[in-house]
Amino acid sequence: MQGLTDASGCFASIEKVNDPSIRFRPVVVLSNNDGCIVAICPIAKKLGIPKFQPYFKVKWLLQKHKVVIRSSNYELYGDISDKMMAVIARFSDNTYQYSIDEAFSKFVNYEGIIKDWYKYGHEIRRAVWRETRMPVGVGFGHTLTLAKAANHASKKLPDSDGVAVIDDDYSRKHILEQMKLDDIWGIGRKLGQKLSLLGLKTGYDLANRSPKSMRQQFGVTVERTVEELNGVKCLSWDDVKSPKKEIFSTRSHGQRIVNYHDLRKALTSHAVKVCNKVRLQHSLIKKLYIFASSSPHDERYVKKGIMYDFPLATDNVCFVASAIEQVLHALYVEGLPYYRCGVGAIELESRDFQQQDLFLSRENPALMNCYSQINQKFGRGSLQLGSESRQEKWAMRREFLSPRWTTRWSDIPKIFC
Repeated sequence: MQGLTDASGCFASIEKVNDPSIRFRPVVVLSNNDGCIVAICPIAKKLGIPKFQPYFKVKWLLQKHKVVIRSSNYELYGDISDKMMAVIARFSDNTYQYSIDEAFSKFVNYEGIIKDWYKYGHEIRRAVWRETRMPVGVGFGHTLTLAKAANHASKKLPDSDGVAVIDDDYSRKHILEQMKLDDIWGIGRKLGQKLSLLGLKTGYDLANRSPKSMRQQFGVTVERTVEELNGVKCLSWDDVKSPKKEIFSTRSHGQRIVNYHDLRKALTSHAVKVCNKVRLQHSLIKKLYIFASSSPHDERYVKKGIMYDFPLATDNVCFVASAIEQVLHALYVEGLPYYRCGVGAIELESRDFQQQDLFLSRENPALMNCYSQINQKFGRGSLQLGSESRQEKWAMRREFLSPRWTTRWSDIPKIFC
């Protein structure tokens, strides 16, 4: 049996964990630079607050319903997510964190022990709520796609109560008949529109199609989805948790950048974030894409990007920062107000199978290991490059930022008795 546990309105729910004063009020969370609504709590959903809408367009509606507005507090979200995942991991043989708010669970040695998966799902929900105060939905199925469908049913279908199980044909049909095509994992909006031209309307319609005919028309991914919806395991654990082939760090700036050195600091900070993510998945960077642009709404819109090839794939932040220094003169335009910039590792290699070069000196991995260990022990940013900025004037705008209750000493909650 496979399971999927997913938080309900994750970011908005996390905002309520350490602030009881807003626990029973509608809450929305905004994206970077307070641009769009990216998370809505269940109470706000009932008020008809739209998701993914620009904040300035719905500001009047939020004020009308006295909705609590929060900026994205990524430090807090990451910490609460780690605690939630630790609780979920206790209930299965193996757990894989698929995203910040959802985790797959594999049950191998539990099959003969658990008699009622529905009851077991509620045990998981109660444990997560008791220890983290996070509401979650739990779904079980014999394949990863069915587990994903069950999780969707646990939170979205009219008769849902937080747990759903697909363990026979009746439950499979009952749930898939109520799911739209683009609600199925692996079927996006555009692909759903193409499938609808064949007369398909629900997930159950898709499950009844011939897998081979689906492969001929739409490729192997849709074929696997159809097989998985019928209980045939096609996606393995390794398919879900395979390393990323590209890693990017980009951001719009709270204040426009007009200075050469400020742009270098911003790009270097993005490069460091990319290197940290690359090391976590034991990869090395072969090609680096560096770009910067003004706003598309400006009278003069300029976007420039440069590709940098490393002679030997690396995860060394010093080498990556040096690459930015080498190309920045060709990227920078005097007097241009830069609105957005970023760095992307677009060609990654495995650290375990790297082909060395006879004529290039090999890197010392102990240096980067020491760098990572110091920042892990004393906090991110404890050890920085000289070309990074400690005071980010170009950092994103977060006017509604809540305290970082669990990750900053000055923000620890105070209780007055």
